[in-house]
Amino acid sequence: MGERVVVTGGAGFIGSHLADALVSRGDEVHVVDNLATGRREQVPEDATFHELDVSDVDALGELADRIGPVARWYHLAAQADVRVSVEDPAFDAKVNVIGTISVLAAARRHGALVAFASTGGAIYGEVVEPADESTPMHPPSPYGAAKLAGEVFLAQDSRLNGGAHTVMRYANVYGPRQDPHGEAGVVAIFAGRVLDGRPARIFGDGEQTRDYVYVGDVVAATIAAADAAASGADADLRSGGATVPVYNVGTGRMTSVLELWDAMERAYGSTNGREFEPRREGEILNSVLDASFARERLGVTFDTPLEDGLLATIEWLGGTVRA
Repeated sequence: MGERVVVTGGAGFIGSHLADALVSRGDEVHVVDNLATGRREQVPEDATFHELDVSDVDALGELADRIGPVARWYHLAAQADVRVSVEDPAFDAKVNVIGTISVLAAARRHGALVAFASTGGAIYGEVVEPADESTPMHPPSPYGAAKLAGEVFLAQDSRLNGGAHTVMRYANVYGPRQDPHGEAGVVAIFAGRVLDGRPARIFGDGEQTRDYVYVGDVVAATIAAADAAASGADADLRSGGATVPVYNVGTGRMTSVLELWDAMERAYGSTNGREFEPRREGEILNSVLDASFARERLGVTFDTPLEDGLLATIEWLGGTVRA
């Protein structure tokens, strides 16, 4: 028999895939989402949906009391647009810092663990080689700073209240259901251009690199990290409650924007070409994560071939969004 779990942001891109996986393994899944960016139709039929904002501390606490003892809170709800965080850091902090504090408060009601979806590139900043979990952290945006603050609050809650929380720092996640709008949706944006027969719109020279990791691999790693926390298999990483385990979630492979577009055209069999525009100020040039620690400790892999994942994204966008 499964557990009662909550997925915040469970109507969104990664969260809905996670909710699917948890339903499939027999958990009683409750999805919390304010639908600011999520879509109600992406919530699994067998999950219970609650429309509310995670930054509403009282409402989230009342929900926890209403649904009864929860074993795990998977916290994926976030304001994830770097540009929005720069333009309105107070709003970003409300969602990403206060929202995390709110989830921790709700989890304490039943002694639940929190599995927190953090960020890799936005915390480490510019790197010249794959960043591991010990790499110095230099958040280049309010978004990265807010996510790092969330990690600190998890560690503080563990020290003060004994919560067995865990943190996953995601690389650039892509796959079906990715929002084709906004900075975080470059794969979906490119997929739309492939489907429309338009050339890629590339800012700068296209040599900037990212670590693109498929959403199915990310979901598997997220559940494995929470399983390790629930079973106590990660106890040696907690230093007697002084820290929480942190896992990078990525492929360790640098893929340039040019390479990404070329891979997408190969996957779909198109030749639409490219258009170049001036580089955007403040953009990180290189971001890639060393996830060997997660591979070793959690037994997970991040091996979905890029072209396979890109084709799945294109087919979803063409068959679902544009049907």
